Amino acid sequence: MEAVGGELYHNRMIGMLEAIWGEGFLSPGGPDEVARLVANTDFAGKSVLDIGCGAGGIDIALVRNHGAGYVCGIDVEDTVLAHARELIGQAGLTPRIGCLKVAPGPLPFPPAVFDIVFSKDSIVHIPDKHALMAEAFRVLKPGGRFVASDWLIGHDGTPSPQMAEYIAAEGLDFGMASPGRYREAMAAAGFDEIEVISRNGWYRQAARAELERLKGPVGDAAVQIVGRDFVDENIGIWSRMIPVLDTGEHCPTHLKALKPG
Repeated sequence: MEAVGGELYHNRMIGMLEAIWGEGFLSPGGPDEVARLVANTDFAGKSVLDIGCGAGGIDIALVRNHGAGYVCGIDVEDTVLAHARELIGQAGLTPRIGCLKVAPGPLPFPPAVFDIVFSKDSIVHIPDKHALMAEAFRVLKPGGRFVASDWLIGHDGTPSPQMAEYIAAEGLDFGMASPGRYREAMAAAGFDEIEVISRNGWYRQAARAELERLKGPVGDAAVQIVGRDFVDENIGIWSRMIPVLDTGEHCPTHLKALKPG
């Protein structure tokens, strides 16, 4: 994959991922995986910061399906934010969801302002996990929750040749870390009740179904939006991803923690 106009998540990329995962979704599982991620966390009426809000579908689900009081979605690229704002407006949820462009680095919020810091498959783009967790801890109110999923690597050593080939095919600025490094970063920030839950078994099967859909009607429909070359490129990415899911080196994971009250 190549950036377009300096953006990794350009309109062709958004169109491709929405064809696979649904309108407003740039990562696997759609509203069902959001529901699994937020299970056992009360979002009703809560103020939520969504780090890497993407194309808007997740934040709409947090409000519609899980009762979030207000969601502040942040991202670093204009195209996804414009797409998110359009979908949020169409849903009539502009009063309850805001989308803010931020620069990489410290979060632009004062301490202790959010009940929940949330992210779905976006913090893979932030290489410094210790700084990330320290910032999430800082902006949470005492008793607040960190709830996220991310794409992890199974170890902190040099990626295998298969993994390196897959990451190169993605062409994204992946800053993958191991489950152990995430746990260490959360603990160092001061979090308690830390949970690191592998989703590799689920996604091994889901990715195979996605690949078959890309090779069939979903891919054919996506050709009309993004072109045959882009669909074929994504078929190549999925074909490289499945072997490293099978070895466990690529391990999608749920991450949860509590800021002590």
